[in-house]
Amino acid sequence: MALLLNALTSVLPLATDGESEEGVFVGPSIAEFFPEAVLFVGTPFEMNRIMMIRIVVLLSLMLFFYLATRRMSLIPTRAQSIAELGLGLVRVNIAEDLLGKKDAARFLPLLTTFFFLILGMNITGIVPAMNIAGTSVIGIPLLLAVVAYVVFIYAGLKKHPAAFLRNSLFPPGVPWPLYIIVTPIEFVSTFVLRPITLTLRLLMNMIVGHLLLVLFFLATSFFFFEVDGVAKLFGVGTLAFGFVFTLFEILVAVLQAYVFTLLTTVYIQLALADEH
Repeated sequence: MALLLNALTSVLPLATDGESEEGVFVGPSIAEFFPEAVLFVGTPFEMNRIMMIRIVVLLSLMLFFYLATRRMSLIPTRAQSIAELGLGLVRVNIAEDLLGKKDAARFLPLLTTFFFLILGMNITGIVPAMNIAGTSVIGIPLLLAVVAYVVFIYAGLKKHPAAFLRNSLFPPGVPWPLYIIVTPIEFVSTFVLRPITLTLRLLMNMIVGHLLLVLFFLATSFFFFEVDGVAKLFGVGTLAFGFVFTLFEILVAVLQAYVFTLLTTVYIQLALADEH
């Protein structure tokens, strides 16, 4: 993680006092992902803006599903329809397609939680007054990746107590001399890279999306209010790009929630496979 932060620092401007000289454009900074504490400052429970966004998302999801499901009817309300669409996507298109109905029922609560929590945290990146994703700091992506990691290993050990680790590290059918090469590769790819790639794929998409949106809208403000003459017309272009990337960020928010949940399901399916 230190190497990642050093790399980002080398290509992004660092924040100083948060102000720019008149007529000089200052782009977004990685300091935006580390805002100052605003509640309970100086205590173990201090909270910054991103942590407050995460709590708001969690409470909003709980409230939404409570209101959407408390009075289920054959003629669904709009909220019930949205809830059923999302739940059906996870249950049918992810869990049952990959795990079958029996195993899908076991892991569906976890997969549903992953999908909606990540979606909710991602979408705050384009919500006014929030403007940053709750998954744009490593805490939530790492936590969810660790949970996925523990679950797929637990699933494999429970179903194949004797064979899961052996077959994961020593795939059957490989000539014995080749295990010198294959086993380290299998160990790294299965037990090291999976949680790392789950974490970084989600984290970096949210970081890049936020920086691009901030860049376009800061540039729009700069061209409209800080420069004179024909150069103001550039603000129209940056505003248009900002709008297009806002729509694209909505797509990315949904796609990353889907991909994270799908890959978690794939890892569970591989752990449960009879080949072990």
